[in-house]
Amino acid sequence: MKSLLLALMVAQQQPYLNELPGMGRPVDVAATTARRQRLMDKLGDAVIVIHANTERGAEPDQDYPQDNDFRQHNTFFYFTMLETPNAYLIMNARSDGPDEVVLALPPRNPQRERWTGVRIGPDEQAARLSGIPVVISTRSLDSALAAARARNVPVYLPIDQTSRYQPVINRLRADSAAGAVVRNVRPHVDSMRLVKDEIEIAALRRAIQISAEAHVDLMRAARPGMWEYELEAVVEAGFRRRGADRLGYPSIVGSGINGTTLHYDVSRRQTQPGDLVVVDAGAEYAQYTADVTRTIPVSGTFTPRQRAIYNLVLGAQQAAIDSVRPGITFGRLSQIAAEYMRRNSGDLCGGQPCNRYYIHGMGHWIGMDVHDVGTYNIPLQPGMVFTIEPGIYIPEEGFGVRIEDDILVTATGYENLSAAAPRTAEEIERLMRSARVATRGDR
Repeated sequence: MKSLLLALMVAQQQPYLNELPGMGRPVDVAATTARRQRLMDKLGDAVIVIHANTERGAEPDQDYPQDNDFRQHNTFFYFTMLETPNAYLIMNARSDGPDEVVLALPPRNPQRERWTGVRIGPDEQAARLSGIPVVISTRSLDSALAAARARNVPVYLPIDQTSRYQPVINRLRADSAAGAVVRNVRPHVDSMRLVKDEIEIAALRRAIQISAEAHVDLMRAARPGMWEYELEAVVEAGFRRRGADRLGYPSIVGSGINGTTLHYDVSRRQTQPGDLVVVDAGAEYAQYTADVTRTIPVSGTFTPRQRAIYNLVLGAQQAAIDSVRPGITFGRLSQIAAEYMRRNSGDLCGGQPCNRYYIHGMGHWIGMDVHDVGTYNIPLQPGMVFTIEPGIYIPEEGFGVRIEDDILVTATGYENLSAAAPRTAEEIERLMRSARVATRGDR
């Protein structure tokens, strides 16, 4: 009777497997196939073994928790778009014959799925949904690894998963006569991820648009006396309401003196009239994250002093943005922002350049990580996406200003993907003023 009930339960759940490959969105088979082929073409004769994340496993290279239980490992997701845990991807690259890709999935457990949700298993449906024709059970992983070892070619693994890969490495080296040479695949994958393909750019656009619109929600809602956690709740609710999967990183909502702490994330202060509030918050969508920062006057109007500092930061940011084009380097953009600030500081910072209050770098790559992979010493290419985020932080005056936008390099220059969030002091004040007028009109 028990087995009959389990069979009926699986049959009832089966239609949903057409919609949920693993635990996520449908796989773009053409994109993942192209990525796998690019990597195999780069490596030549080799075996690549990539492990999915385990249950409740946030990314190993992130030092903060995600806001739901499971997030796929970036390298595994990049080549499969599957969000199922405890799986393996094995790519056999050959220069003398056709390449082979094998997906190893844990066997399905209908009883456990009552608790964790429906999973794909090692069957024909998994092959169809993933676009990987050879799908085996992880129970057969030893045999697949033995076949890989027998080829006597280098085996590539992501170095950031070394501890979880030790059993795999032990298997590969079990036969001393044909022990595998183990190498790190991450540099090769990271160079691929630095230039985003169309699918990645589309995911980033969605994440960034969600984030920009949620920042507008916060500007409309902000009032003196609100607690930082209330403002944080507004922006994060905006993410969820628009379809974000999770936070891209812990939100920063720093009012007054807290706005001078770069990674402030306590959110326990009550805002006071006249405060500036630094809001650094980004949504994640389809495993890609935005990173957007706006600084707003909680009372709806900048003081003359606040406006002067704000405009200096905005000018430095715009100078760097206007210089984005293929061929320029990240370092040169940083110089442009710093040079603008030095030239235009005037007497704002005691007759000295305000650069002494500009205490961090100009920006960073974004993608599947908020600080995404990639070297910074190469010329920009179309498809690269990064932040430009100068800031000035003056603890002795109790306020900071940071403005951060997400920039896509195009063939002819750039596109500001986060432009939907107002940037100028005038635009921010106008939006906040109109929201207050509308609120009074509703009473």
